[in-house]
Amino acid sequence: MPLADQPTPTPAPAQPAKRARRADAERNRDAIIEAAGAVFAEQGGTVDVREIARRSGVGMGTLYRHFPTKDHLLATVLEQEFTSWLTAAHQTATATEDPWQALTGFFEQTLTHLARNRALVESYAATGGPTHECARHRDSVFDDLRTRCLNAGLLRPDVSTADLVLLITSLSRAIQATGDSHPGQWRRLLRISLDGLSSRNTEPLPEPAPNADPGRRWRAAPGRLG
Repeated sequence: MPLADQPTPTPAPAQPAKRARRADAERNRDAIIEAAGAVFAEQGGTVDVREIARRSGVGMGTLYRHFPTKDHLLATVLEQEFTSWLTAAHQTATATEDPWQALTGFFEQTLTHLARNRALVESYAATGGPTHECARHRDSVFDDLRTRCLNAGLLRPDVSTADLVLLITSLSRAIQATGDSHPGQWRRLLRISLDGLSSRNTEPLPEPAPNADPGRRWRAAPGRLG
């Protein structure tokens, strides 16, 4: 067949248009996550997703294309939030030379952040974090801080990492219980609790419950959001 008679190949779709569509989708997703972070922090995990769509400037169809369920959106937002503040708090503690100040500062920074985020404190009080990996990261930080204080002779020797995890979980529930009526009351409870952790206290602690494991709820209820 002469070259002139051959069929003209169909041109491929223009790549810039595809990239533009992908960029628009990414912008929409980012806007949804940003709006959801603010709304969940203010109103908690039970908020109507229509408020999130309104604040993000997208339609409900767009929101559901990115996040098929509210639980999916909530888990994404909480994991990002949890990881962000935990990383920052750990960096601050690591840079603090005094081991006791590092431990107490970590408690203070963590609880201050939880008190500002209703959905995050709901998740933390219920399950210790939005995912199993988040809880493991938190436990690792606590173990490092506990070891530093023990080696410096500042922490009573019978305090375990599980004790510290349970303590901060209990204080997060205190934030929930007093947040509306007595905001900031948790700071008083924190000071009382930290005083009890000091090596100055030599009276033995009661034995922990058999097979005590703060992470057991993750194995019992995987994927629970709190």
